[in-house]
Amino acid sequence: MNTLSIDFQPFVEWDNSPFVLFSNQGKILYLNNAAEILFGYVSKQELYDIALAYAPQSFGYKTTTLTLSYDSFNFYAVTVGYENEEHISIRFYNTPRVKPSAPLESGKLMTTDINILLEANIALFKTKNSNKLQLLTDQDIPSFKIDQNNFSKLLRKVLDAFRSSDSINISLKLLIGEHVIILDKKEPIVQLSIEANGRYNDTDAEIRMLANQSHISVLLKEHVIKLEIPLIQ
Repeated sequence: MNTLSIDFQPFVEWDNSPFVLFSNQGKILYLNNAAEILFGYVSKQELYDIALAYAPQSFGYKTTTLTLSYDSFNFYAVTVGYENEEHISIRFYNTPRVKPSAPLESGKLMTTDINILLEANIALFKTKNSNKLQLLTDQDIPSFKIDQNNFSKLLRKVLDAFRSSDSINISLKLLIGEHVIILDKKEPIVQLSIEANGRYNDTDAEIRMLANQSHISVLLKEHVIKLEIPLIQ
């Protein structure tokens, strides 16, 4: 087969693994859709520095296992390659999402306005806590199907982890260009982020379990908890 006649660029463009081609001066010559989204969370210089740090010592390609996290992006490896002195490329490998422990029980799902559900649980949190709280949400997020009881339990656990924080920032937004496969269907993702100057981690295992039951991806860090919620219609 004569592969010279095949245009491979669309295959790179469709890949959900970020791919970037740099010049030897660090200028971006090409990036796919996934990389374009990634650049909303990390600088061009940082990714170029990573490419240089993990480049092979001679012409060719080298794959390195490592852990990188940028907001909702989590990677377990990179491949860096160059065939001349003018260009260098880097490809990031997404860390697989944790597979839910049980199938989604569609009978438990109710069409829900997530803003109303979030505000109700925040109001409940405020009855026992006087923390300064700032809420920024996208009111245009459409109602979608979710297990209200399980999600409310998850919210209460997440908020309680910040019970001693001086100030809590909460944001709710639709992740543009990102999706997850639920019941063989591509679904958009809503991200709920709760951030403060610190938090308790004694209930992290329960938070992971509750999130897993609702097919929600959770990111637990020292100062922030992020929930990526499938927008199931």
